[in-house]
Amino acid sequence: MSLVANLVMYLHTKYNLDNVVSANVFNIWSGSCNIAPLFGAFVADTYVGKFYTLLFSSIASLLGMGTLTLTAGLHELTPSACKGQTECPQPNAWQLAVLYSGLGLLVVGSGGLRPCNIAFGADQFDTKTEKGRAQLDSFCNWWYLLFTVALLIALTGVVYIQTNVSWILGFSIPTACFGLSIIIFLLGTKLYIRIKPQGSVFTDIIKVVVATCRKYGSNAGQTSGKLFYDPPPIGSESQTAACTDRLKFIDKAAMIMDPSEVDSQGKPTNGWRLCSVQQVEQLKSVVWILPVWITGIFCFIGMNQMNSFGIFQAIQMNKAIGPKFQIPPAWMGLAPMIALSIWIIIYESLYIPQMQKRNKNESGRLTMEQRFKIGIVMSVLCMVVAGLTEMKRRNSALKHGTFESPITVALLVPQFALSGLIEAFAAIALMELLTVQWPQSMRTFAGAVFFLSLSMASYLTSLLITIVKKVSGLNGNSSWLGGNDLNKNRLDYYYYTIAGLGVLNFVYFHFYARHYLSDAAAVENSENQVNSDTEKGCRSRDTERGL
Repeated sequence: MSLVANLVMYLHTKYNLDNVVSANVFNIWSGSCNIAPLFGAFVADTYVGKFYTLLFSSIASLLGMGTLTLTAGLHELTPSACKGQTECPQPNAWQLAVLYSGLGLLVVGSGGLRPCNIAFGADQFDTKTEKGRAQLDSFCNWWYLLFTVALLIALTGVVYIQTNVSWILGFSIPTACFGLSIIIFLLGTKLYIRIKPQGSVFTDIIKVVVATCRKYGSNAGQTSGKLFYDPPPIGSESQTAACTDRLKFIDKAAMIMDPSEVDSQGKPTNGWRLCSVQQVEQLKSVVWILPVWITGIFCFIGMNQMNSFGIFQAIQMNKAIGPKFQIPPAWMGLAPMIALSIWIIIYESLYIPQMQKRNKNESGRLTMEQRFKIGIVMSVLCMVVAGLTEMKRRNSALKHGTFESPITVALLVPQFALSGLIEAFAAIALMELLTVQWPQSMRTFAGAVFFLSLSMASYLTSLLITIVKKVSGLNGNSSWLGGNDLNKNRLDYYYYTIAGLGVLNFVYFHFYARHYLSDAAAVENSENQVNSDTEKGCRSRDTERGL
């Protein structure tokens, strides 16, 4: 986490990359870290299991962290320091190759660690017993507590060392800690319960798509009176997807159109031509939730800006507290955490009890639709506040003729806090929707899809930066983004552009996507699909903090 929190600062100061390049590298790398769990979950569920996936991904992460530590310690791996020149020395090809190889190894590590970390821990407990459920809940609480403590240490102590003492020391500390964690993990090798791979829902979904395409045009639209392949659930899979009448064209994948499609035991002769009804319903549930998923992606675009351009704003503001102490720019990342924590306390301790008393409602909670709408509004407000703050910062710096504005960095707290509230409303609502709406067999897939939404937001942010830079610089105009000095840019215009996209996102959700949300909730309630067991709560909290 200490590497993630300060990566933009590292690229900017050690590699002399300008603001746009640094932001794009961070967004592409962050997006890759969030899309990798799709492949990691597939490999773990289908081939090697969670234990070896965790082990191999941990080794990859350690190698990646070690590579970045070497770039901080060996001067040959970074360009010469920029000492006030207009054109700073840029890294050559092999220096960038070493940097990107280290970041690539961290992507590989994230692909295995994120989907398997909590899941492997949950495998160690027998949730069929009351004692096992209590132990799992205790494990989740301790994991959550230690993750929060580690995050606070990373964002305060380690980041401070990196920024004000030494990059190599600041990178060596988390690298050494990670190496120690692998040793501790291996000490329990003979004690762990290892569940064998049982196949992945990814494969099932692809099979349904292929089977639907192969049967396209065969008795088009005639599904009544046909036999469907609908075997009983296998093993302990007690929770299955609800059978629905939506997206009927996909039903063809489970339709037995020729007796030769099943053998003498009633099983498919070709799983890529005939799928089960449950496999079909899994794909339906994924397709049906896509409109709401898109809404979440555009909410996250606003949240992403604070990790890059928000840090650049902090770099060019007054960070002094007293005559000697300077606030590291990455410390601004504490504001979203604090805002999210305060809201959760208010929501759970004050809002819900008051609503239960006033309306005599058993839950007293905000509906899923309300939380999504509030999250979208927060994303718009975050960008508007960020734009107004940047305009004030830039005008002050130009007025005094300085690189850093004399305005205190504390002025950035509102926009960072609003980014935390985007997470509190939209991000947690999306994770809850994916977890509750889809059956238990798709829970790992739900976590991977959630991280995929973060990945898409990062990639779209990078694309948006590139488009804005090129379009705003047409006809000889000064580009809104670029270079190492925000005073020469119009970052506020860029923020307002994203705010405009947020307004369009609200209109899209209100008039279109929210209807799919209501339909999904209706299907869930009719089949009593809601599952509030301990494992779900554990994974939800893991994803919430993993943001």
